[in-house]
Amino acid sequence: MFEQQEEESEIKALLKVWLQVFISLIYSYFLVSKLPKGKFRVFALLPVFYIFTLLPLSLSTPTTSGLSGFFFTWLGNFKLLLFAFNLGPLSHDLPRNSFFGFVLVAAFPIKIKQDGNYSSTPSKKKKVQLPLSLWSKFFMYVVFVGSGIFCYSKKNVNPNILLGIYCGIIYLSLEVCLGFYNKLLGSLLGVELSQPFNEPYLSTSLQDFWGRRWNLMVSDVLRQTIYFPVRTFWGNWVGKGWAQGVGTMAAFVVSGLMHELLFYYITRASPTWEVTCFFLLHGVCLVMEIGLKRALGLEEDWALNWALGGPLTIGLVIGTGFWLFLPQLIRNQVDVRSLEEVKAIGRLVESISGWNLTQVVGGVGLS
Repeated sequence: MFEQQEEESEIKALLKVWLQVFISLIYSYFLVSKLPKGKFRVFALLPVFYIFTLLPLSLSTPTTSGLSGFFFTWLGNFKLLLFAFNLGPLSHDLPRNSFFGFVLVAAFPIKIKQDGNYSSTPSKKKKVQLPLSLWSKFFMYVVFVGSGIFCYSKKNVNPNILLGIYCGIIYLSLEVCLGFYNKLLGSLLGVELSQPFNEPYLSTSLQDFWGRRWNLMVSDVLRQTIYFPVRTFWGNWVGKGWAQGVGTMAAFVVSGLMHELLFYYITRASPTWEVTCFFLLHGVCLVMEIGLKRALGLEEDWALNWALGGPLTIGLVIGTGFWLFLPQLIRNQVDVRSLEEVKAIGRLVESISGWNLTQVVGGVGLS
């Protein structure tokens, strides 16, 4: 009974969050857009930035608070910041400049597909392809969640196996969630949307992974709000090559800080700065990779053969994730709470349809 009351309370809180988002976007579209671009719009948008930053704090589950932080505090605020200067997807990519399109693009991690999206240096080489459908990824997600619940209940399971399962759950949950929104909202808008991921498991280098394959909406927003302005500013002082490195590091620093904020929404624990160090480390490694290619006279999109570059890249991402990304979540029992959310969803599905989703994913009682 108590669990049911908590679930109902969370649903009500989530509805209030979306109502505030909708009102904020009405204000942004009909009032702020009439102001001159630049500082006037930025000043007018300050209340929206403030509201979007506080919204996740009214939610309590890892999924709702984490996704709200990602959708509104991070991407929503950054898109509106670009909008203040007549830049970004809210200014140029909307179909027929409609309010409906403005709301969907501002509130969800989507972008209407344009030529050349997400890659300032498109590769001329044929890439290894292993496309998996959204349904196949959903099935894999169910298997990983079921495995996570089962392994967690067995206290003698090797911790590294559990960490590996958690990596798979994080990736697949993002793929499935963002992929679902992509298909649904693309149909509602009647346009083709850019894919949120591009088979990151086939990456051949860190530049390939972070720039062309992983969470492409975030990459695009960071390019426009951080990388390009910083690179342009420093280009006048230190030259193009060094400016590219400074811009890259700035983007990774901001990404680390935004992830730190997302972790706070999810855990409500003081930052440990491990996740920031994770992104700083990858930023340094990426700058070194680009610098080495330049020193050897290689093209920027040059990469090792996938058979060698793939395991090295994914191994580095997963290994540093074990070390710096996951520990804060595990210490604050986000893994346990997230697995309990699956059970709550199972109960909801069962009450509506008669299916027992908890049994389908191999649910085991957590103690």
